[in-house]
Amino acid sequence: MTYQNPPMPPRKSATFDDHTMAEIRRAAATGIYDIRGGGTKRKLPHLDDLLFLGASMSRYPLEGYRETCGTGVTLGTRFAKKPIALKIPITIAGMSFGSLSANAKSALGRGATLAGTSTTTGDGGMTDEERGHSDILVYQYLPSRYGMNPRDLRRADAIEVVVGQGAKPGGGGMLLGQKISDRVAAMRDLPKGIDQRSACRHPDWTGPDDLEIKIGELREITDWEKPIYVKVGGARPYYDTALAAKAGADVVVLDGMQGGTAATQDVFIEHVGQPTLACIRPAVQALQDLGLHRSVQLVISGGIRSGADVAKAIALGADAVSIGTAALVAIGDNDPAYEEEYRELGSTAGAYDDWHEGRDPAGITTQDPELAARLDPVRAGRKLANYLKVMTLEAQTIARACGHNHLHNLEPEDLVALTLEAAAMARVPLAGTDWYPGKAGF
Repeated sequence: MTYQNPPMPPRKSATFDDHTMAEIRRAAATGIYDIRGGGTKRKLPHLDDLLFLGASMSRYPLEGYRETCGTGVTLGTRFAKKPIALKIPITIAGMSFGSLSANAKSALGRGATLAGTSTTTGDGGMTDEERGHSDILVYQYLPSRYGMNPRDLRRADAIEVVVGQGAKPGGGGMLLGQKISDRVAAMRDLPKGIDQRSACRHPDWTGPDDLEIKIGELREITDWEKPIYVKVGGARPYYDTALAAKAGADVVVLDGMQGGTAATQDVFIEHVGQPTLACIRPAVQALQDLGLHRSVQLVISGGIRSGADVAKAIALGADAVSIGTAALVAIGDNDPAYEEEYRELGSTAGAYDDWHEGRDPAGITTQDPELAARLDPVRAGRKLANYLKVMTLEAQTIARACGHNHLHNLEPEDLVALTLEAAAMARVPLAGTDWYPGKAGF
């Protein structure tokens, strides 16, 4: 009897996988690059690759029901007459009216206010509803200058000069025509229904010297009351942080590539920038080298999801974090309850591909009045406040377990890394060793 080997199954290429093949065919058929919303979908080193060392003999933990653990943070202490005092070190990132519905912006303001923190306008100007429901509102000053006026600069509690964004450092924003309603068009001085592409750089300055002049102008307009933030994408965090601080920023906001966006090219989202984890320590080092760490506050964003993420970012040297995608999920976006409608869009709940299309079934990333009416801003605001409360409690639990009575007492010594990549990026020891790649003396 002769034995015959069974036929070998065909092998698919790891380089030319199904998604890559489909994208090549789509590009060949249309001649148009892919635009989508959300953030990167590739697996990157992230805060999950770090673990805390809880207290045992060498340190004693705090008793959670008897000993307090502080969470407050003040932003803008360097030059501003009226720095911002937050109850928790978790803020809401800039997401524009236009990208989001008015009800969604209202919900974010309500939730942030209930939690004792700030929200941010995003591109496109300030709405009265957003200002009315946000106890602490940060006004974004972007290259587009959409909606920018001295009145709103003065109405804000802080101003964030946006130089870059984690999902697209070096690239401008996009808002497709289906989202440019009458109201959005009026606020941005744009024609209704026409695709909008924001500039990638500010029209009146090209470098840090000009930024210093611009920050001075903003301080004069607001009588030196408002903290001035500078937001940069995670590309060259050491130098960008140092230059922002030297230009006079009160706060530096650093957004890693796990941050989301309303819409941009897929090639930007997946191939430009650095992981959030890789950005934190160089930025902290820049501030330390200038003698400004903690004097200039550092806010980290890009893929923050839980209290553990908050605690890890703070332990690595951040003063606060900012959330965007997670906040939208908390108020109801990509809810599996709408799965059937997401499938009709050619998407699925949890994919986030539909943010740019303006047909969000949850009523959040849309300007369609019928869809937007599905979102109850009061209920959604309470859900966001609940989520922020849970994140804060989680971070406190970790800090107490490490023996600290305030989140800002967390330090790199409380952490170890699970992978060589995370150890190198976070500059904390690989678990089971006292070594990380690049450590002096090795």
